[in-house]
Amino acid sequence: MQPSVQPSAKPSAQPSAPQYDERLTAPGSWWLIAALLGLSGGLVLMPLGTVPALAGVIGAGALAAVGVSSYGSARVRVVAGSLVAGDARIPVEALGEPQVLDAEEARAWRTHKADPRAFMLLRGYVATAVRVEVTDPADPTPYVYVSTRAPEALARALRQLRDADDGRDTVNGTATGSGTAAEA
Repeated sequence: MQPSVQPSAKPSAQPSAPQYDERLTAPGSWWLIAALLGLSGGLVLMPLGTVPALAGVIGAGALAAVGVSSYGSARVRVVAGSLVAGDARIPVEALGEPQVLDAEEARAWRTHKADPRAFMLLRGYVATAVRVEVTDPADPTPYVYVSTRAPEALARALRQLRDADDGRDTVNGTATGSGTAAEA
């Protein structure tokens, strides 16, 4: 599934419309494994008869499907002034410059470069990622690591949102300073 990237020519017109939306779905091979687990559940119960074997296929298959579906349901979104990665919602004001990671660099940040304090929405079946420094001094999290199939699009959406929040008055195109509501 390709991420849905919606251009935001007028971010103030629809503040809740996502500029970036991606679901990190599990690969097809995982669904094949879930089906095979269902069959193995039926084989285990085969000595008890046909009805228990069918119940084993249905039960084991359903449990495996729920597991694959829940793991593959993580979403990455840039919406309403925030990066939403899984259950985490991080305001763009607390984030620095996004860094696009290719497969090799992403693997390094998942392993020997990783900081245990970092927030990581990690999916091993997604090779590329985006790493964003957390600039909030009150937050002990050094950076956010997000697996994504379209790292350039996610980084672009974060930059656009950050630039819009950094002082552009999107109504008349003039700069307002720091872009805070207290200045208005």
